[in-house]
Amino acid sequence: MPTASHSPWRHLPNAISMLRVALVLPIGWLLLHRNWSVALALVAVAGVSDGLDGFLARHYGWQSRLGGMLDAIADKLLLICCFVILAWLGEVPIWLAAIVCGRDLVIALGALSWRLLIGRIDPHPSLLSKACTLMQIVYLLAVLLALIRWPVPVSWPFAWAVAVLCVASGLDYVIRWSRRAWRVGHGV
Repeated sequence: MPTASHSPWRHLPNAISMLRVALVLPIGWLLLHRNWSVALALVAVAGVSDGLDGFLARHYGWQSRLGGMLDAIADKLLLICCFVILAWLGEVPIWLAAIVCGRDLVIALGALSWRLLIGRIDPHPSLLSKACTLMQIVYLLAVLLALIRWPVPVSWPFAWAVAVLCVASGLDYVIRWSRRAWRVGHGV
């Protein structure tokens, strides 16, 4: 009987992450054309699959460096695409889209700097980062539900909660990775 790391299913989490990457263009196109209900369905699929790939990887020991990077890339592409297009269409506040994109830009530049200056990077999202991603997905789903006239309150406090989590998560990344860089640089 094959072990978990040799199971033919061990690449399933990576395939699910790649599916999320592949969904970004159709979701963006649907948003641009204001096809809210189909966009909602695909964002929901992407949101559920985000949790599913992580669960499968952890539960069955199918975690990999590639999987961690694919998961992060899929999240960032999807969220940036949705927030930028919805802000451009006037459906989410521009300041919120700027905070979401700014956080991801800081994280991406930090990861690139680490790779260039220190070496291999192994992504380890914090609980705060996972909460931030979840809150962004829930916010997008609420916005899309409201756009198809479901009685879902999308209020300013909800947007501010997303913003606060983005800022807190971004600061957490900067502090944690700066400490790691300092320890590596000082041989600690």
